[in-house]
Amino acid sequence: MSLTPAELQTYLSALVAQGLKLSTMIWGPPGVGKSSIVAQIAAARGLDFVDVRLSQLAPTDLRGLPVPEGDGQGSGVSKWYPPEFLPRAGQGILFLDEVNMAPPTMQGMAQQLILDRRVGSYELPDGWFVWAAGNRKEDRASVFDMPAPLANRFLHLTVRADFDSWRAYALGRNLHEHVVAFLTFRPELLWRLDPQQPAWPSPRSWEMASRLHRAGLDASPAIGEAAGAEFGAFVRLYEQLPDLGLVLTGQGAGLRLPDEPSVRYAAVVGLAARAATADEAYHAFTWLSGSAGPEWLQLYVATLVSKFQAIGQLADLAELLGRDERLAALVQGTLAMTEG
Repeated sequence: MSLTPAELQTYLSALVAQGLKLSTMIWGPPGVGKSSIVAQIAAARGLDFVDVRLSQLAPTDLRGLPVPEGDGQGSGVSKWYPPEFLPRAGQGILFLDEVNMAPPTMQGMAQQLILDRRVGSYELPDGWFVWAAGNRKEDRASVFDMPAPLANRFLHLTVRADFDSWRAYALGRNLHEHVVAFLTFRPELLWRLDPQQPAWPSPRSWEMASRLHRAGLDASPAIGEAAGAEFGAFVRLYEQLPDLGLVLTGQGAGLRLPDEPSVRYAAVVGLAARAATADEAYHAFTWLSGSAGPEWLQLYVATLVSKFQAIGQLADLAELLGRDERLAALVQGTLAMTEG
């Protein structure tokens, strides 16, 4: 079952809401956000979250260490003391990451925890879900085959990189507008694995690139030389933009929207990313409607809706609906597609 990150979040949230403690395996390429999605669900639901990287553990790290008990005369037995990171009480998600990067012996130990909810003398509390994640062979990851008995006990979900889901996440996390605008213009660079290079574009590396760019540093160490060069060239286009601040305050009457498509992407997404209130959003729409075609207005509204939804300002969207029939139609159409 292949899902976008937003669809995966909805599916996993439903498992939690229904109390379905079915072991679930999330497949997907590296850097697509598997672990962050699970962490977000735990936070939204008020659940504890324990992230265990199986590939970094030995079997004794999961089962625990044997400690002798008895009278000291050789008649005692050993008791297994489980590791401190395994939960003892409460409710939460135990997330076993990099399952198929762990060697078979480690997978076998994890199988006991996944199938029986216990390992050695340890038993997982009733309030905990067991979910896992791993990379696929086609992602050039160093993985081991998952044993058939283990695989058959999982629900299997595959997540893929999806620009619309990432855009909503990026706007909600306040990633740099240059990064959002660039990937709106070049969405195929959201995820592009290059096995010959240590750095390459992925949702995870673009978030790092945003932090580097905000600090005035080259983003290439995060996203690779090729994507970094394209991103740098795109950023230089911002020098050709009109003063977006004037547009947002309703003073853009004498300003002109550039004709170059890449610069238009920068302007349109930049306006949506910067609009902090319904007034600013409306001023930007009014300015764009006088010089941009319907496809650019749709791009502006789609970005604006993603942003306001992500930051919880749906009241601003509702206020916009009564200001302009064209704007209302575009907002309602975008919301309908989002809900669909």
